[in-house]
Amino acid sequence: MATSTVHQAREDFGKRLRDLRKDAGLTGRGLADLAGWHSSKVSKIEYGKQAASEQDIRIWCRLCAVDDQTQDVLAAVRDIEAMSVEWRRRLRTGTRARQDKSRLLESDTQLMRWFEPLLIPGLLHTAEYAAAVFQRVVAFYQIPDDVDAGVAARMERQQILYQRGHAFHFVITQQALRTRVGSRDVMAGQLDRLLSVMTMQRVRLGIVPAEAPYLTPASQFIMFDDRLVHVEGVSAELTVTQPREIMMYARAFSILAGQAAYGAHARGIIMEELERLAAG
Repeated sequence: MATSTVHQAREDFGKRLRDLRKDAGLTGRGLADLAGWHSSKVSKIEYGKQAASEQDIRIWCRLCAVDDQTQDVLAAVRDIEAMSVEWRRRLRTGTRARQDKSRLLESDTQLMRWFEPLLIPGLLHTAEYAAAVFQRVVAFYQIPDDVDAGVAARMERQQILYQRGHAFHFVITQQALRTRVGSRDVMAGQLDRLLSVMTMQRVRLGIVPAEAPYLTPASQFIMFDDRLVHVEGVSAELTVTQPREIMMYARAFSILAGQAAYGAHARGIIMEELERLAAG
């Protein structure tokens, strides 16, 4: 999935640069001559055969008289460069290092918006639920087994929920309450934890009911203010930094949040799932 996504992004980026050139009334050779480049450089960049440096982009936008788009185009380049990090590479030393990296990013974020369709968000895990998740991660990606260290780091991350200057808006689906992670006792403990989380001053938790209509495409994603989005795939984690793409995720989150139940209604949904577990 990640490979095809990055390849498509490179093709789309080349087309975008080609459109800028054509809108400026320049041929490929004409742009190359003005920039002092080899005659083939423009076509190589436009068809993804050669990476464009940030200096190349600044020159391209200036010669095409679109200086106002420079920052957006630069963001697209950076997005492609950092778009895909394979999970085996990110998790090569185990699960703890990934938790430490997340903690640093979260500490620099004032508002986190987090959508989860299948699981409970990591910052809201009980230790037992986190351990069950990490056990599956270790087995699936065949990485070093440091589950205890990973769980400890995840619990440390949760201290940010109590710190001033940070706010959290979680939206999960009702299915996330039902996806069996570990034993019934583990699930019951996790649902009880959500009931406690809902009383926290800096946390807003919404639950999209199972019968909610389909209104927007959405997979798991986390928004860090309005500067970047993490999207977790099977083979890799994608990082989105392009402003117009971030706006699309913000729109999707707004739609999902609008469908979600909060307060007493959300508590009622959780209690129903606890009863379902008990009836088991």
